[in-house]
Amino acid sequence: MRAFKHALTLFILFSVLTGLAYPLLITGLCQLIFPHKANGSLIIANGRAVGSDLIGQNFTSPKYFNGRPSAIEKPYDASNSGASNFGPSNAKFLEQVSKRIEQTRKENGLEPTASIPADLVSTSGSGLDPHISLDAALIQVPRVATARKLPAAHVRETVEKLAESLLLGLAGQKRVNVVQLNLALDALMTANR
Repeated sequence: MRAFKHALTLFILFSVLTGLAYPLLITGLCQLIFPHKANGSLIIANGRAVGSDLIGQNFTSPKYFNGRPSAIEKPYDASNSGASNFGPSNAKFLEQVSKRIEQTRKENGLEPTASIPADLVSTSGSGLDPHISLDAALIQVPRVATARKLPAAHVRETVEKLAESLLLGLAGQKRVNVVQLNLALDALMTANR
């Protein structure tokens, strides 16, 4: 009976420590040190949350930059993320990529032989990626500028201003958060009115 009391006491003690005290301590520290990230990296526009820096959105209008395709049934649904798991030689994968290449060329007025960045035609592992490469964004500048009736130089300047480097600027290629980019262009349009 004495061993049972010790075991029960330890069980209760460690349940309180690891199940209550530790999570509260970590949550409090996160809220204190980096509250934006701890609260989901929400993007606030006009006083309301319109998205997250961590999750892409499905933009279909020509006046918006397209993000990386999402493999999930309801694109960019954070409650159901995932990939297609198709290999590079899978017939269905090759068919999807070919369709996306043609669609990208058509939407952006590109030559039939123009190279297309892979991130515009292939899905990410999570299906939620909000970023595209700088090259993928720059290909779309003329289309977006035309649709918004803005000089292409203004749109390109916005893209380049929002481009971010990976790994402290030491490794990786520049990338652009498509949600942030489209919101910046919306703000630019509002300011020009």
